[in-house]
This record gives sequence, C-alpha cells and structure tokens, in this order.
Amino acid sequence: MSKAFFRRPPAFIALWLIAVGMLAHAANPKAPPNIIVLVADDWGFTDLGAYGSEIATPHLDALAKQGAKFSNFHTASVCSPTRAMLLTGVDNHRNGVGNMPETTPAAHEGKPGYEGVLNDRVVTLASLLKDRGYHTYITGKWHLGKTPATLPGKRGFERSFIQADSGSDNWENRTYMMLYDKAYWFEQDKEVRLPKDFYSSTLFVDKAIDFIDAGRADGKPFFTYIGFQANHIPLQAPKAFVDKYKGRYDAGWAVLRQERHARAVALGLVPKDSTMVTLASTLDWNALSADEKREQAKHMEVYAAMAEAMDHEIGRLVAHLKARGQFDNTVFVFLSDNGSDPADPLKIPASRAYVSMNYDTQAPMRGGKGTFSANGPSWASATVAPLQGYKYFAGEGGLRVPLVISGIPGMAKDQLSLAFTHVTDIVPTLLDAVGIPNHQGSYQGKVVEPLIGRSMLPMLLGQTKTVHSADHPIGYELAGSAALFKGDYKLVKNIAPLGDGQWRLYHLLSDPGEVHDMAASQPERFQTMLADYEAYALANGVLPIPKDFDLQKNGLRFGIQHFLIPKLKAIAPWAVLVLALLIAAWVQIRRRARRLPST
Repeated sequence: MSKAFFRRPPAFIALWLIAVGMLAHAANPKAPPNIIVLVADDWGFTDLGAYGSEIATPHLDALAKQGAKFSNFHTASVCSPTRAMLLTGVDNHRNGVGNMPETTPAAHEGKPGYEGVLNDRVVTLASLLKDRGYHTYITGKWHLGKTPATLPGKRGFERSFIQADSGSDNWENRTYMMLYDKAYWFEQDKEVRLPKDFYSSTLFVDKAIDFIDAGRADGKPFFTYIGFQANHIPLQAPKAFVDKYKGRYDAGWAVLRQERHARAVALGLVPKDSTMVTLASTLDWNALSADEKREQAKHMEVYAAMAEAMDHEIGRLVAHLKARGQFDNTVFVFLSDNGSDPADPLKIPASRAYVSMNYDTQAPMRGGKGTFSANGPSWASATVAPLQGYKYFAGEGGLRVPLVISGIPGMAKDQLSLAFTHVTDIVPTLLDAVGIPNHQGSYQGKVVEPLIGRSMLPMLLGQTKTVHSADHPIGYELAGSAALFKGDYKLVKNIAPLGDGQWRLYHLLSDPGEVHDMAASQPERFQTMLADYEAYALANGVLPIPKDFDLQKNGLRFGIQHFLIPKLKAIAPWAVLVLALLIAAWVQIRRRARRLPST
C-alpha cells in the first residue's frame, strides 16, 4: 500500500472504520437477542388457532410456525402462582406464592411460602437480564404485590406500567368484582391515572412500544413482559371483533368440544384414539330454552372476540418491531397462565349483586363499556377440550395450556413438542438462549432459591427429544388440589366441587383427557408416585388444606376484608357525622315538643 494512500485522510479513516467493525464483529458476531414474554389470562388449551381453535389468532399462529408449539406444557391452575414461577424458575411454595391471595385459606395466610407476594429468597429473570445489560420492561397484569417493596421496580424491572391485582375492567378505571376497594394501577411503581378512553390490550401494547422505543438509542437488548387481561372476567372486547363471531356458537358447548377435539387430533396435539369426559358441571345444551341458548352464546362470542383482539395487538407489536429492524433478533414466548375460568359471578348471590349494580347485564350487545360477560363451567370445559377440568383445579384442563417459543437462533421452524414441560423451565431456557449461566442458588453474594426448571434449549435445537427424565418427579399443589408428574404419568387429586379428594393415576401420553384411572392396575407405580408427592410436599412446605375449605366462601371472606371493610372505613366519618346530625335534630325536636303548651 503506497504512502500516498495514508496522505488521503478520508480513505485512511474509512479503512480504519472497516477494520474496527470487523474486529467488533469477530468479538461479538451478533448482538444478544431481545426477549418478549406474552402472557394470556385464562386461555384454554385449544383457544389458539394453531392448537385447533376456531378463534382467529393469525399473529400468534405465525409465531408458532416460525418456532415451536408445545402440547404438554404445564402451569399452576391460577394466575399469580404461575407468574411467580414464570419469573423465578422456582416452585411457587418456595417463591412466596404458595396460593393466590384471593384463594388462600385464613389458616395459611402469612405462613412461610404463603406470603402471596414474591419473597426475598428468589431472584427474577428481569434482575438477571438487567445485570447483563438488558433493558427490562413490564406492562399489564402483575398480581405479585402492590406495596412499595413488592412492585416491579424492586424485582428488576427498569420501567413498568401495571395493573396490580387479579384483574380489572378493560374499558374503565374500576375493579371488576367485589374483591378490592379500587383498581390498583401503577407506573414506575407510583399510582397512576388511566387515560379517559382505553382498552386494556391496546393500552398494554402501546406502553410496551413506548418503552422499547425509548431505550432503542443505546443499542442495548430489551426484555419485555406483557401480561394481558384477556380473557379474564369481565369478558369485554371491541364491537368490531364481537360482530365477527355472531352466531358462531349457536350450536352450543358440546358441539364445540367435539370440534376442538377433532382438530387437536388432526394437528397431532393429542393421540388419535384419545377420549374425553363430560363433567357434571357441563349443562345439557338441548335442555336450555331458545332465549337461554342465545344468552349463553353471546358470552362465548365475546370470549372469542377478546382473544382475537389480543392477538391483533400482538400483531401490531410484531409489525412495529419489523419496521424498526428488531424482529429478527427477538425471542418470543407466549403462554396462558392457566386454563379457562369456570366462574360465573352471576350465579353467586354476593357477586351477582355487585355486578348488577355496576354493569348492564341485559345489554343486547355484550363486550362494550359497561357490559359484563363470563363463560361459566360449560364453555370453560369446551375451550380446554379435549382435556378434563379447568382453572382452580389440578386436572389437565386447569394446568395444560398453549406454549409457543420462537426466534431462538438455530432452532428449526414449525416444531411440535410432545414432551412434558413446565413453567419453571422457561427461566433456564431463556438464560441458556442468551448465554447467561444459571445462578445456582447464589446471587450477589446472597443465598437464594435455586432454579428447579430445566432448559428446553437442547430440545429446541434438535439435540434431545425430552426435557425431564422419566424418573424425575415434579410436584404441584394449590388450594388442596394436587398432582405429581413423572415421565408420562400423572398422579392427581381434586377438591370439591370438581373432585372428591381421591388420588388417581393416568398415563398422560395416551390419555390426556384423564379418562382411564390406572391406580388399581398399577398399584406399585401408584404407591411410588404417592411417596414422591409426599416427599415433594414435605420438602416444599405444602400445608394441608383445612377440611372446611370452600373456594367460593373463601373468595367472599377475601372480599369482605379487602372490599367491604375498606369501603366502610372510607364512609365511617361521614356516617358518624350524619348520625350526629340526626341525633342533634332529634334532641331539638324533643326539646321543642316539651316547650309547647298542652291543649
């Protein structure tokens, strides 16, 4: 190279920049991937189009095509315990959320593992990623605490916009049920006013996009967690989506169950010869009057619309990332926090009174502002088809939900995994995918709970077929319903009203609908797994459920404590003032009566 070349500064600078770029690329050939975790609320196993649903979810289906979907993925049966395990990779009895606060028996409140919020013995995925240079954002439902010490900013999230409790209205700033004195919303860990006009799924994605864009200039990767309220009650959705499903569910829940089962078989999600049971809580559709059928179909129309509206907002987020050149380097994880919700507040006197006073329950069109819908157990059983059970219980319908993972470098597209996987596997999988070592129970010089999940990355990269070995027991318990998974088998018991508290044994690979109890035909396996469960319960501080425990009554007790008493306290000064004025007026009347001359 001639000396003249170096006397031409622009040429020399250009060469120098190219050389520096090549060295930087050699040291770091690709920037760490972004991570987006999308959590649906109360979606059944076959609610996703890619899982056989009639509901339009094209954007989530596209993510499944680009990556992997899982047919044997399990969570807890209610929201906050799942979210606690999703963020920590630690069993919910060890991370502080042994039960959802709203369903925790009085005898368990405040006991170790039942604090109802993330304890100080666990470290979150957000903290681990933030330590490695990630921006960390959360929008949507949190449900893991609402005191200054338990909000997202204290658990590794750099920016946050969250709804703190189990749910709220999707159109207005108010609580959805007689459980809380108000709807608790926080931004940057400070209570915040909501916009005058909003819809929850749209608002959560708007905020996520704002956070992502605000941190884009420094080139750091981001971790974004979006906790949607879809499809938690109240079921609400924009009219344009509701209109699309008018008449779709007029044939009823029994027909929908059969349709979902057939498509799940065709997609390879469940075996061809698998069967399913009809629960006693499922009503006879043909026994309903024409008006009752139409009323019930409306609820399912809104349910479907709410799911599609959420998918639409996810599509908007994906389009935004593509326009910014960030999509190709983003890992997506989508899951539901548990199975479909069987609750129907209109069938419970106390909650029916609250809903009737606050919502129009007779509106001809459902889904809009001021309306309230809930599916109840019959539709819930259809949306988890071909599984048995639903939210709150340990049947597969409560625990087995859709999971989609895409965007991990090197993974094949359009995968279907039949392997047993668990919500605690997600943290080690994501750490593995971005090259962050497992913390092994020690974080910043402090002993913390070790991760119990296993990385799914080797399976996603085609190196293995399974995540958990056949002899590895995985226990579960919540509010008295419990399970033990081991290989292809499941030991399970459910409390009333869905179950009778008796243990049963199923071979999940061939019988995902939990139809054929094998406890009597395989007594040795049954006893071994029962011993495994007892060991799990002892090691994790699982408390026995009180004999008189009732989910509905416990919810009423929670409502009295957290809704009624705060309301009474708020009006107490005014009530005392009014009473004092009435007493004073009565005294004056009595005095005047004494001074009047007799006739």
